[in-house]
Amino acid sequence: MASLSLSSIAGSDHHRPLCVDLDGTLIYSDMLHETVLGILRVAPLASLCLPFWLLRGKANLKQNVAMRAEFDPATLPYNLDLVDWLRQQHTLGRRLILCTASDHSIADPIARHLGVFDEVISSDGMVNLGGANKAKALVDRFGERGFDYAGNSSADLAVWEHARRAIIVNASGQVQSDAEACAEVEAVFEGRNSGFAVWRKVLRVHQWLKNALLFVPLFASHRVADGEAWMALLLAFVAFSLCASSVYIANDLLDLESDRQHPRKCKRPFAAGAVPVWQGVLLAPVLLAVSLLVAAQVSSPFLAWLVAYFGVTCLYSIQLKQLVLIDSLTLAMLYTLRIVAGAAAVGMVLSFWLLAFSVFLFLSLAFVKRFAELQVQLLHGKHKAHGRGYLTDDAPLVQMLGVTAGFSSVLVLALYLNSEDVLRMYQSPHWVWGTVPVMLFWISWVWLRAHRGEMHDDPLIFAVRDKASLSAGAAFALFLTIGTVG
Repeated sequence: MASLSLSSIAGSDHHRPLCVDLDGTLIYSDMLHETVLGILRVAPLASLCLPFWLLRGKANLKQNVAMRAEFDPATLPYNLDLVDWLRQQHTLGRRLILCTASDHSIADPIARHLGVFDEVISSDGMVNLGGANKAKALVDRFGERGFDYAGNSSADLAVWEHARRAIIVNASGQVQSDAEACAEVEAVFEGRNSGFAVWRKVLRVHQWLKNALLFVPLFASHRVADGEAWMALLLAFVAFSLCASSVYIANDLLDLESDRQHPRKCKRPFAAGAVPVWQGVLLAPVLLAVSLLVAAQVSSPFLAWLVAYFGVTCLYSIQLKQLVLIDSLTLAMLYTLRIVAGAAAVGMVLSFWLLAFSVFLFLSLAFVKRFAELQVQLLHGKHKAHGRGYLTDDAPLVQMLGVTAGFSSVLVLALYLNSEDVLRMYQSPHWVWGTVPVMLFWISWVWLRAHRGEMHDDPLIFAVRDKASLSAGAAFALFLTIGTVG
């Protein structure tokens, strides 16, 4: 929301040009940070040139980065309150100028997309138009106090000192106070609140539920009373959760373009500009380092599996998720790897049956995820899922593969229940057979909901919110418990 001073409605001042900053003001993000990430995504080898470009000046760095990075101005996280106000000012005949330290090859497409700016003043590869340089350029062009200026940071104070009026956007309390001392304030557009709820989304805390798979080997081997194993697995859970959060952050940073074209993922903190991308760049390696330190306290085999999980996840984020079928197989392996790591944490050897059941079940859920995403893209009239190798026409085939994998997991479970291991481990093995119809129901239920377009694109979120899924999970656990105690 914006608070406007009475002077902002004075019609006699609409002839005075209004210069608007880009990074952090017109958009919630920073285009230099985003374009550098874009280079890391599409041309990682070119990132080795960044220090050499910077040696020739920040303007040269921005120009070289902008030349190699692609972006869609329509998907950027605009400050919509400010944009609406600028449209009103444009309608009233006010001259609007986009004045930014970003390179002209970045600023020009954004100005054309919005269609409210009469002119663009930006960096040109020689002069970095920020701070004092921006102030000098505007004073040379419009004279002392001959323009109004909208900005957000302490670097803009040098401009506000020479401006007639200040429009304060998305600024801290200190910057706002300093700006009020420099110039008459015409309008204030308050920033977003990046509190606990936002950071919970950044870390994807709800995704930590997947790491409960680490405890599966403990229950499968009937070692629930082993206190030492519980302590090891709790540390393992913390290590995996922190590692997963670091990977999610890196994935969100590399996937900004795709997320912004997705109807739900566009609301993620980095895609929406609620959290600056530079904070994610700093946080991801810190979380990974802490994760590895915690994992080292568990055991060397567990640490090795955690490193393997991190490596495969990075490969998935960078390349594998763009490959048809390989992406779903990789997701299934990553789920199964959690169970393998849990076994390593407590010094267990996994059975063939548990591994086979896990692979088929998680492959089915991976196909559910892809099918749900394709359903969303199809509803929005798109022929291809952005950032994925699938066409929307592939949805029926993905559905068939997923259903087949799901029922294959039930078949493995049924064969396992006829093995000598079940007779040895369960007091009343005939009760354990109750898990088979439960699994048949749940797999069918999940795919029925997906077919109806009622599936969240993350099956985990669906499962923990769906009453039928929770009831099926409770029934599954009940049959196993009765079979164990007799």
